[in-house]
Amino acid sequence: MNIPFCLPENITPEDFLQNYWQKRPLLIRNGLPQIVGLFEPQDIIELAQEEDVTSRLVKTYQTEEGEKWSLKRSPLSAEDFDDLPERWSVLVQNLEQWSPELGALWQAFSFLPQWQRDDIMVSYAQAGGSVGKHYDEYDVFLVQGYGHRRWQLGKWCDPSTEFQPNQPIRIFDDMGDLILDEVLSPGDVLYVPSRLAHYGVAQDDCLTFSFGLRFPNAADLLENLCKTLEHQTNIMANSQFTVPFRLSPQNQPTALLDPQMVATLKTQLIELLQHSNQFDELFTHSVAMAVSTRRYEQLTEENEFYPDEVQEILEAGGWVQQDANVKIVYTESPLRVYVNGEWIDELNDAEANLLIRIANGDAVSWNKLASKVENQDQLELLLDSLCDWLDSGWILLEEGE
Repeated sequence: MNIPFCLPENITPEDFLQNYWQKRPLLIRNGLPQIVGLFEPQDIIELAQEEDVTSRLVKTYQTEEGEKWSLKRSPLSAEDFDDLPERWSVLVQNLEQWSPELGALWQAFSFLPQWQRDDIMVSYAQAGGSVGKHYDEYDVFLVQGYGHRRWQLGKWCDPSTEFQPNQPIRIFDDMGDLILDEVLSPGDVLYVPSRLAHYGVAQDDCLTFSFGLRFPNAADLLENLCKTLEHQTNIMANSQFTVPFRLSPQNQPTALLDPQMVATLKTQLIELLQHSNQFDELFTHSVAMAVSTRRYEQLTEENEFYPDEVQEILEAGGWVQQDANVKIVYTESPLRVYVNGEWIDELNDAEANLLIRIANGDAVSWNKLASKVENQDQLELLLDSLCDWLDSGWILLEEGE
C-alpha cells in the first residue's frame, strides 16, 4: 500500500521543514484517513495486558487537596481495569511491534529521515480522560484513530519548567497563553514540536496514536563513542599530547591534579578530535549505531523461510519491504549498513545495495530483484539473504493479490 505524505496539499515537505519543523504546530484535517478502523478501544485494553507489551495505566482522583494521579506500569492484568475512577487512560508503546498495518503508516511521515523515528504509542481514554498538561522532549505527530480528543497547545518549555510535586508523572498547571484549541476527529493529525506544552482531553471513547521522532542526546552519542573506541583502541591510542611535566608551582602539593594541566589536555583533545580523519570515521560509526538503536527490544516470530518459497511468492506477484518495526540506516563513505544499532559488516556489495533499497522504501518484486543481478549464482545468494532477513524480522514478505 502506497501511502502519501500526511501534509496538506498547500504545504510541501520543504515548506514544512523550513516553517514548521521544531518551530510551530500544524493541524492537518483528515491527514491520515488510513488509520481509521485499524483499532477499537477493546483491542488496546486487551493488548495492554499482554506479557511482552510495554504499557502504563494512568488514573486521576479528585481529593480535598486537589487532583492526585497514580501510575502503574506493565505488566498489567484484567484486575487492574476493575473499579477504575471516572478518569483514566491506558498507553501502549511500540505499537508497530504488534501491527504491521499500523507500522506501514510511517510512510506518511517519510519526508523526515528514518533514523529519527522512535515508536508509535497509543493512548486510550474515556470521556474526560487525560495524562495532564505536559511537554515532551521529542517531536510528535498526534493522529486521531477513534473518537475525539480536544487538544490545547500553549507555551514553550525548557528544563527549568516546574512540575507538580509528589506526582508520579511529569505534569504542570501553567500552559501559558493558548495558541491552539481544537478537537481532533478520526483521521486528523496534529504536529506538536518538542518542548511545546500540550494538553489532551478525551471527548468520548477515543484512541490517539503518537508517532514520535527523536534526536540522540549527548549521553547516547558518548556511550556509543566509548563502545567504538573500546574496539578501535589502536587508532586513537597513539595520539601524542604535549603536556609539561609540571605546570604547577613547586610549592603546590605533588598529589594535586593541576587544573591548568586538565585544561591543557582538554584543549589538545578537542584539537585532535576536530582535525582527525580517523576520528571522523569513528564518530560517524558511533552516530549510526546510536540513531539506529531501538528503545524497545524487537520481538520476532519463530518463522523459517526458504529460498524456493520466497521465489514462488515473488514470482506470483508478491514483494518484500522493510518491517517498520526495524531501524535501518547506512553511510556512504565508507558504505556501511546498520540495523537496530548494529553494523552488519558481513554484507557484500549486492546485499548492501539491496538492503539499502528496501530501507529507502522500495518494495522489491521479483522483476526488480532479478534485474539487478549479474548471474544465477548471485540471484540465489540474494534469495538466501532475503530468507535470513525475513527470519531476523528486518523485512516482510507480502503476497500479491
